Amino acid sequence: MSNRLLQISGSPHIHSGETVRKIMWSVVIALIPAFLASVFYFGIPVIVVTLVSVGSCLLFEYLIQRFLLKGKITIGDGSAVITGILLAFNLPSNLPLHWVVLGAFVAIGIGKMTFGGLGKNPFNPALVGRVFLLISRPVEMTNWPLPQAGKLLVSPDMATTGATILSVLKEGVKSGEKVSEITAELPTYAEMLLGLRGGSIGEISIIALLIGALFLLARKVITWHIPVAFLGSAYVLAAILYAVDPEIYIHPILHMLSGGIILGAFFMATDMATSPSTPLGMIIFGVGCGLLTIIIRVFGAYPEGVSFAILLMNAVTPLINKGIKTSKFGR
Repeated sequence: MSNRLLQISGSPHIHSGETVRKIMWSVVIALIPAFLASVFYFGIPVIVVTLVSVGSCLLFEYLIQRFLLKGKITIGDGSAVITGILLAFNLPSNLPLHWVVLGAFVAIGIGKMTFGGLGKNPFNPALVGRVFLLISRPVEMTNWPLPQAGKLLVSPDMATTGATILSVLKEGVKSGEKVSEITAELPTYAEMLLGLRGGSIGEISIIALLIGALFLLARKVITWHIPVAFLGSAYVLAAILYAVDPEIYIHPILHMLSGGIILGAFFMATDMATSPSTPLGMIIFGVGCGLLTIIIRVFGAYPEGVSFAILLMNAVTPLINKGIKTSKFGR
C-alpha cells in the first residue's frame, strides 16, 4: 500500500462532471442579459467600467500569484472575471475609472488572494470591493445615472443623475412625508421590472436578472434554497412592517423591485465559497440575508442593505457549516 499524502483543497467541492471553469463561465453567461440591459439604458460607460473592472481583477490576481504567492496562475478559471463583472454591476456607470481600479484591487488583493485564492476567501470579493468604495467615496458611489433608453451615451458626463427609489423613500419618510405620497411619483412596478429606475449597473433590470437566474437554476449551478429563503424572509418582514404602518414602511413588493436584492439573492449570496454547504444551512443563511437587508434598509443609515447583509452572513457561514452537518457516509 503506497504511502500518500492527503491533499485538502478549498471549496467548492462538487462530485460531478462540472469543473470550476464550467461553473464560472456559466455564471458569466447568466449575467449577459443584465449587462445588455444596462448598456441599453446607460450606454457606452457601462462597457468601459465593466472592462476596466474585469481587466483590473485579472491583472491584480496574476501579479499577486506570480510575484507574491508564486504559485499556479489561475486567472483562466473565470473566477476573477466574475469578480470583475459583479464589482462593476455594483457600481454606478459614471464612477471615475481610477476608483474602479482601486475597488478591483481591494476585491482581489484583500477580499480574495489574502486568504489564499478561490475557495478560501470567507467574504464575497466583489462585495468587499463595493463596500470599500461605498465607505471611502460615498458621494461618487451614490451619484446614480438615470436610464435613458434609446439615447447613445458615450460619456458619463452625458448622463442625468438622481437618487434611487430607496433613497427617495428614505429621505422622504425622514422629512415627514407619507409613503403613499412618495410612491405616487415613483416609477410603476412594470417600469421597475424593465429597469426604468436609477441604480448601479447590474441591478436595474429585474427581468434580465431573472432570465440569468433561471439559466443558473436550470444548469444546476445554484439551487433554490438561498434565493427563496433570502427573498421570502425579506418579503415577510417587509410585509409585517407594512401592516404595522403603511405610511412609514413601504410595500414589500416595492422592496423586491428596488435596490439590488434580486442581484444579491441569485448572483452574490449563492457564491459557493462564501455560503453554507448544506440545504438547511443555505436556508438559514438566506433567511439571515433577507432579514438583515430589510433591517438595514428600514432602520440603518444606508437606504440599501444587501451588500452589508451578505457580508455579515458570510462571516457566520463557518458557524452554520459547523452546526449543521450532513450525515457521514454509510450512516
